[in-house]
Amino acid sequence: MGNLWRLWKILFIFTRYRLDALVPTDQLPLKIRILLWLAPWRLSPVPSKLSRGARLRLALEALGPIFVKFGQILSTRPDLIPEDIVAELKNLQDNVAPFPTETALKLIEEQLGQPISEMFAEFSEKPLAAASIAQVYAARLFGENSEAGKEVVVKVVRPGIEDTIERDLQLLEFMAVLLVKYSAEGRRLKPVEVVEDYRHTIYGELNLQIEASNATQLRRNFSESELLYMPEVYWEYTRNKVMVSERIYGIPVANIDELYAQNTNMKLLAERGVEIFFTQVFRDSFFHADMHPGNI
Repeated sequence: MGNLWRLWKILFIFTRYRLDALVPTDQLPLKIRILLWLAPWRLSPVPSKLSRGARLRLALEALGPIFVKFGQILSTRPDLIPEDIVAELKNLQDNVAPFPTETALKLIEEQLGQPISEMFAEFSEKPLAAASIAQVYAARLFGENSEAGKEVVVKVVRPGIEDTIERDLQLLEFMAVLLVKYSAEGRRLKPVEVVEDYRHTIYGELNLQIEASNATQLRRNFSESELLYMPEVYWEYTRNKVMVSERIYGIPVANIDELYAQNTNMKLLAERGVEIFFTQVFRDSFFHADMHPGNI
């Protein structure tokens, strides 16, 4: 019943934003084209105030983190997706609709066991960025130790996200089983194993102590390197759903005009990116990155 309810919600959002208008029907089999043409949602007008990219982005946001992750993947494929849609989907990298700051503050205090005013001398009213799993705030540490006064970012997992993810994973598992059962080509792709691997990955992302541990290990691995600087994690302020790390400043790699404005050596930047990647894989056998442009 849970899967049926979720399927109904997906269909509702699909029709609300008229995503059927994005489907290249001329490439579909005749029977499916007829079904789409007779579908009742065609009676609803296509939202005229929203571009097709905006409709797709809003639909993915409404459907939750797994669909947002899918949109992030699409946003890195301008070779497959039209430019106007890619431009909208880039907002899913770090500009998803945020949850209320009041909720974030309450969760931080519950996780760390102290009032915000006793931990942070400053704390931003609005998030710096919001993505599918979490959102982050700018802050400044409060206290008398060596970390006092340091600028930090505070990452907070979206509340209640586990239930949404579990429902979507169960739906994906159900669809994967059907694919294996009824499609020889589907069995070759091993969809059940793919979904299980994704389950392991996304639940790992929900535990910020795992992320903090990985970031700390990567910082150790590159401690003597001039190629990569990893922000320090402040473990006394890090828990399962909250992570506090050093704030650093930079230009996102997708902001090409800004990079050229500061005379960035693009060839050297690309070479260093590749070297960092292969150093993690071949030297350290330890790879820690979510490689969409919003993170680089």
